[in-house]
Amino acid sequence: MSLEAVLFDVDGTLADTEEAHRQAFNAAFEEFGLPWHWDAPLYRKLLAVTGGRERIAHYCREVEPARLTQPGIEEFIARLHARKTKLYEDMVRAGQIAVRPGVVRLLAELKAAGIRLAIATTTSRANVEVLLATTLAVLPAPIFEVMGCGEEAAAKKPAPDVYLWVLERLSLPAEACLAIEDSRNGVLAARSAGIPVLVTESAWTQGEDFAGAAAVLPDLGEVDLARLRRIHEEATCRSSS
Repeated sequence: MSLEAVLFDVDGTLADTEEAHRQAFNAAFEEFGLPWHWDAPLYRKLLAVTGGRERIAHYCREVEPARLTQPGIEEFIARLHARKTKLYEDMVRAGQIAVRPGVVRLLAELKAAGIRLAIATTTSRANVEVLLATTLAVLPAPIFEVMGCGEEAAAKKPAPDVYLWVLERLSLPAEACLAIEDSRNGVLAARSAGIPVLVTESAWTQGEDFAGAAAVLPDLGEVDLARLRRIHEEATCRSSS
C-alpha cells in the first residue's frame, strides 16, 4: 500500500520542547509553593509518564503520596498544570523553542506533494497551537489536516488511542500511514495502532529501546519524501510477509 499520510508527534519530534516544559513545570511548582524541582536526569525518567497532569500525579505519588488523598487534589493538579501550560506558552512566544532539523523543509515538501499531514500527540491542544503560531509560523496554515492531542486520547501513549482517533478522522487504514516519533512510548503507541513508525531520537530519548521502529535516525535533516516512501514500503512489506 502506498504512503498517503504522515502522522507527527510534537514534543521532541517537531521541535525541541522538553527543556522548556521542564522549566515551566519547575516555575509552576515554585509559584504554588511546592518543594519540588525536576532536574534534567529526573525529568528524563519522568518522560516515561505521558501527559502533564499524569506526570505530576505520578511524581506526587512517589514523593508525597499523602497529598493525593487530600480533598480537591484533582482540581489542584489541574490548576497547577494549567499554570505550567501558560508558562510554557510564554516561553514559546518568546522564541525559546527550536524546530528540529529538517522539519520545516520536509513538511513543506510533503504538503506540496499531496501527502496528508496530521498530528498525533498526547500534549495539550494549547501547547500545539502556540507552537504552530510561533515556532512553525513559517509554514502555510493549516499545515495539518487533523490534530489529535491529549484531549482526544482517553489513554495516553503508549496506548494507541490518539493514533486510532487520527486514523478514524483521516478515514485511512494504518498501513497507508507513517508515524514519526522520538520516544519508546511513541513507537509502542503507533505500532499498537498498526502504523509503521520512523524514530528521530531527541536528546531526551537517545538510547531508548526503539524495537519495532521501521528506522531510527538522529533527525530529519537528510530525509525527503522519497526516503519516507522507501521506509514505509519496507515496513509494510515486512509486516505482510
